[in-house]
Amino acid sequence: MTETEIFTRLNRVFRKVFDDPSITVTRKTTAKDIEDWDSLEHITLIGAVEREFRMRFTMKEVSSMKNVGEMADIIASRAK
Repeated sequence: MTETEIFTRLNRVFRKVFDDPSITVTRKTTAKDIEDWDSLEHITLIGAVEREFRMRFTMKEVSSMKNVGEMADIIASRAK
């Protein structure tokens, strides 16, 4: 799976979770960049990403992600 494919799918998930079709995430996107991204929405987002990519993040991975790029890297590493 290419990075472009991962980000296409991540954008779809983010737009659905935050109910905002204008969202476009990049490697540097963080919770500070999306108005409604709080701790509760983070849980919803993680679950939605896990369903989209049919994988589970570990608690260590979830707590260490600093931006969407790190999330994409984890997804890419599992897709190999």
